[in-house]
Amino acid sequence: MYSSGFTGIGRYTFELIRHLAKLDSEDEFVCFLNPAEFETFTPPASNFRAVRVDAPHYSLTEQTRFLQKLNSEKLDLAHFTHFNSPLFYRGKFVTTIHDLTLSFFPGKKMNDFFHRLAYNLVLSRGVARARKIIAVSKNTKKDLQNLLQTPAEKIKVVWNGVGREFTPSTPTELSRKQLEKKFGISQNYLLYTGVWRDHKNILGLLSAVAKSREKNLSSRKRGWSGELVITGKKNPVYAPEIFAKVKELDLRKTVVFTGLVSDEDLRKLYQNARVFVFPSFYEGFGLPPLEAMSCGIPVAASNSSSIPEVCGEKNAEFFNPKNMEEMTAKIQKVWEDESLRKRLIENGLKRVLDFSWRKMAEETLQVYREVLEG
Repeated sequence: MYSSGFTGIGRYTFELIRHLAKLDSEDEFVCFLNPAEFETFTPPASNFRAVRVDAPHYSLTEQTRFLQKLNSEKLDLAHFTHFNSPLFYRGKFVTTIHDLTLSFFPGKKMNDFFHRLAYNLVLSRGVARARKIIAVSKNTKKDLQNLLQTPAEKIKVVWNGVGREFTPSTPTELSRKQLEKKFGISQNYLLYTGVWRDHKNILGLLSAVAKSREKNLSSRKRGWSGELVITGKKNPVYAPEIFAKVKELDLRKTVVFTGLVSDEDLRKLYQNARVFVFPSFYEGFGLPPLEAMSCGIPVAASNSSSIPEVCGEKNAEFFNPKNMEEMTAKIQKVWEDESLRKRLIENGLKRVLDFSWRKMAEETLQVYREVLEG
């Protein structure tokens, strides 16, 4: 699952390996990588080495070929950084569970009977057989207890970190022109970053933006005079309904789609945003609001799942993601209210200090040692 170029699990695995190399020079680490990542991977220390595994994620070969590679290494301990561990692996292992999104929001991909059966089997067997479960939030721990009856003492909550490359920067005329030239962003903007899936509630966000725009046009208020910038790969399963919604709500001149952006461009988009919005119905952790806070941008976010836990109750303006009127009002409030904006920015910069990739790796290494010594 390793990747330096993606958010989510790829980033988590990348940061874990990078920081374990700084913390542990005694143990030998074997990194199993698919061909593309294997070709570009540079071991971060002399006690790390790579093994090539040609097995696409969530595939039958992941259950067979990957299993053979694991068995050939005779590991003392394996760490599966996502739920998709081989069913017949008999070695000692720990698993990280980032979320149970597919249990609550199966979406439109791979949700036929066979795929649902395979998902539930791999997830439940992996959680049951793991010596220890790492959950990335208290909310994910609660979901594991409620859905799979996982004992609380088996689960260790280890928060993700925030990259220190996300730092505040005062928007300048030059940075604005760069964003306009590259992405066509010409005004102050509301920013959403993330994947395009139904649980991300992008359709709800579009409706809230349309409502805000209508209210300000009818009352001639000056508060909402910006654009909505949406990053992320244009998922062919979900893109048609998003584009159709934009057309239906007459937002074609208001919404800017950037596509998947580099880390550098993502940082610039955060730093120059007026407000960051995170309207998800469900998150296992929710890293983007923290990245926005780290860049000194006020956050309006959903009050569901792990989001209040991660953001902290006083560090974002929360709304019910199913209530369009409330979402519209809260986004508008953060856009306009200068005293609120100042407070959220100050509180957010303090909040992100609680999250560190190094701390995540330290706590994960402690889990390894507890399992090996237990």
